[in-house]
Amino acid sequence: MEWASTLILLLAVFIFCHLLINPKRKQLHKGRLPPGPTPLPLIGNFLQIKPAETLKSLLKLREKYGPVFTVYFGTSPVLILCGHQAVKEALVDKAEEFSGRTTMPSMVPSFEGYGMAFTNGQRWKELRRFTLTVLRNFGMGKKSIEERIQEEAQFLLEEFRNTKEKPFDLTFILSRAFANIICSIAFGNRFDYEDKEFQALMVMANKFFWEMSTSWAQFYDMYANYLNYIPGIYNKIYDCMDIKLFIAKRIKKNQETLDPNFPRDYIDCFLIQMEKEKDNPDSEFIMKNLEVSVLNLILGGTETGSPTLKYGFQCLMKYPEVQAKVHEEIDRVIGRNRVPNIEDRRQMPYTDAVVHEVQRCSDILPLDLVHMVTRDTEFRGYHIPKGMTVYPVLSTVLHDPTMFKSPNAFNPENFLDESGRFKKNDAFVPFSSGKRICLGEALARMELFLFFTTILQNFQLKSLIPPEDIDLTPQMSGFYNIPPFYQLCVIPR
Repeated sequence: MEWASTLILLLAVFIFCHLLINPKRKQLHKGRLPPGPTPLPLIGNFLQIKPAETLKSLLKLREKYGPVFTVYFGTSPVLILCGHQAVKEALVDKAEEFSGRTTMPSMVPSFEGYGMAFTNGQRWKELRRFTLTVLRNFGMGKKSIEERIQEEAQFLLEEFRNTKEKPFDLTFILSRAFANIICSIAFGNRFDYEDKEFQALMVMANKFFWEMSTSWAQFYDMYANYLNYIPGIYNKIYDCMDIKLFIAKRIKKNQETLDPNFPRDYIDCFLIQMEKEKDNPDSEFIMKNLEVSVLNLILGGTETGSPTLKYGFQCLMKYPEVQAKVHEEIDRVIGRNRVPNIEDRRQMPYTDAVVHEVQRCSDILPLDLVHMVTRDTEFRGYHIPKGMTVYPVLSTVLHDPTMFKSPNAFNPENFLDESGRFKKNDAFVPFSSGKRICLGEALARMELFLFFTTILQNFQLKSLIPPEDIDLTPQMSGFYNIPPFYQLCVIPR
């Protein structure tokens, strides 16, 4: 029978792959790993971890095995870390040992081992240090970047006014606002919201995160070592090619107009450094690293902040009493006649708490970017070998019942003390923690606060359905939590 022949062929391929790959994996099995469900030959813990429900599956296993356990994706062991204490012990207390990064197989075609997000060693250190310096020089955390955000917020307000109180989907409006901030740093200018090329870039960025969160991408990440032997499979992985072509065109434009004495943006700074190190055969300042580093900035600076704010507006419509308190605090501290600034945050504990709570509950990257152990290390009495993949489940940190008053509910009081003052919480790690903490953290915090307060200063958010019917469940959950689709109306105040 045809199906039987196909099954036998696939089984033969799996066995061949297992025999081929297994010797390379032996070093990952030495020592004593944390307990976990018993893996089956070849398929590992496929029966316990549903690719379409990776997070839910891991949370269920945590109930049985505790905050630290091992699962197998095929023949590869993966260390799972849950809860504030376990993640802190790994990413902060043993920061160097857990500072490695491995690229999920579904992302290999997009990043190819270059850039700063999914690399290790000298390449990662040099590119991260360089990028942080450039971001600081272009005003990250200073008044100049604040002014850029304030300016962009006014363009955003105009887009909202143009809706004339009619229902609309704000997904791409918010994406363009956040993208323009990072584009002004990467490319030296913002784009008009109606620019067709810019709109296409936003669609491509959105598609990347959508594709990486599908059940197919999750399945591929777990079993790529086998699936890559099936003809045509690798070609189905999204590769960000169109975004990289856009970036390459911008780099070429910069090369043609570059003045080494007056760098205009991140690309100029990188090109200048390339020229300085052109005689160094080991230099990390090469064109491929430039292209992928800009890709890292665009994706990270666009499709994390905008969905967070989108989720936050939905929360305010579901909890109108929260929106009313934010409006009251804005009116009292800022008023209606001046633009909000970042210093206002100190006098607005409730609004600051709401913004933090939105970030906590939105859970945009529930599993964090995947880490890797850089050297053999002892952890909680177990031996974790060099090269082992690590999944810090940030969702379990952000909803840790030992750290938050209302871990599973939207409640700004999670960030307020009894007297109503803002209080920090060590379990607030939406940007990860340790050596791999998001390098755009300060920028993202500033963007969220200024966009949030500027919009609420000028508009009331109105839902098309009763608050009790608003569902905050992500429309897709994988590598990335994609907020629910909804429309709203904005009413001038």
